[in-house]
Amino acid sequence: MSDGPVNAADLKWTEHDHGEHKFKRKKLADAAGGEKLGTSLYEVSPGKRLWVRHYHEGNEESIFVLDGAGTLFLGPDETEHDLTAGDYVALPAGEESAHDIEAGEEGLRLLMNATMEEPDITVYPDRDMVGLYAGAAPGGTARSARCRRISTATRHWTTGRRNTLHLSDPYSGVDLTDETACFAP
Repeated sequence: MSDGPVNAADLKWTEHDHGEHKFKRKKLADAAGGEKLGTSLYEVSPGKRLWVRHYHEGNEESIFVLDGAGTLFLGPDETEHDLTAGDYVALPAGEESAHDIEAGEEGLRLLMNATMEEPDITVYPDRDMVGLYAGAAPGGTARSARCRRISTATRHWTTGRRNTLHLSDPYSGVDLTDETACFAP
């Protein structure tokens, strides 16, 4: 159910700083009661990047540039595209929509929309990682999410305990394993 209009000026920024990935985010759709469509307002610091390059197997995303300029690295070959105010980019599910965004010298302000279907598999091609999102879509309310950011490396499988996976953050590689969360018998 909709909670009615939400004004971005009334929402607090959530700040993310992961080295070359530095940005602020306001989850507009979440604040307005959205369930199947996510929308977030982003401000990316000058010369910094948004999320780690990725694509979704189950969800579609889009980008609308509000202000500033930057570069979109798109597809498996990371083809470079200039981004400026007024640009719109559709990112259907699949490898052809692998993307990374870098802000220009003045920074970048944009809206990102996404379908919020779960389960979803998110592929991080530069990290040799995949993320399995079940219980909440990527970017959704994580309270009910069961598995996130599963490494494809076999060294992350736990031996001796049946059906347990190690989870790691795609930015830092930090172990996020919750032994009771994933594939419990």
